[in-house]
Amino acid sequence: MTAIAGMLLPRILNLETDSKKTSSEILEEQVGFNHLPSDKAGLPNEEENNMNMILHKAYTRGHANHGWLNTYHSFSFANYYNPKRMHFGVLRVLNDDVVAPSEGFGTHPHDNMEIISIPLSGDLEHKDSMGNVAVIKQGDVQVMSAGTGVFHSEYNKNDDQDVHFLQIWVYPNEKNVTPRYDQVSLREIEKPNEFYQILSPNKEDQGVWIHQDAWFHMGKFDRETQLNYKLKNPENGVYAFILEGQAEIEGQALEKRDGLGIWDINTLEIQTESNTEILLMEVPMTT
Repeated sequence: MTAIAGMLLPRILNLETDSKKTSSEILEEQVGFNHLPSDKAGLPNEEENNMNMILHKAYTRGHANHGWLNTYHSFSFANYYNPKRMHFGVLRVLNDDVVAPSEGFGTHPHDNMEIISIPLSGDLEHKDSMGNVAVIKQGDVQVMSAGTGVFHSEYNKNDDQDVHFLQIWVYPNEKNVTPRYDQVSLREIEKPNEFYQILSPNKEDQGVWIHQDAWFHMGKFDRETQLNYKLKNPENGVYAFILEGQAEIEGQALEKRDGLGIWDINTLEIQTESNTEILLMEVPMTT
């Protein structure tokens, strides 16, 4: 057992199956770096892959219930492996996690990955080897650039309610950077019935920033709304994830927790229903 493996607590979903390789090296072998989705049609009712669009229905996601953790994976992760569902561009992981009271992920390592956490309810406590101790809650967004390597843990701060959050991993455009941590509150920048930026590649921009040419936007809609999202870079793709409610994007009807990836477009046409919340993740399709 390696020193790193020996430091892991039992309750950690560890991707490092080969102790001689880093987590990023193993992921590179799995994905390859041809980051476009598979051009093979998905199974009926599982996923649909058109010329420039791929649909992931909520019920087709990978699922595991460990008691302390109930998790859904939009892309292959841990014990869920689907060669057609490895990534969307440089978007590698989109996990929908519910952690039981006073439970959580023990101290574990990451390297060369941009890791974003978005709490949906409850309070998530973070500790890392950089000396950061913080609690994030609904209305916050957290980012950690793992770079040359960092250890961290994530726990449900409360003993009387679940914590529900999205865990998102993005491949960086620069390896072996100095690890960093940041979090911001979205409450002051949230705009009703329109999209607002929560992540970008630019330190001066609204929200957090990462080492990648990616832009994340969220939108909360309390009424039917029709709007367009213009890509920052037309060579990027957009993965839309419906957090709540229903919407139609580029003519595709979507429901809660459905995911839709689109590329080779300049503008995204979106029609929302009332009480709908959407996360848009614009990412490069190649490294």
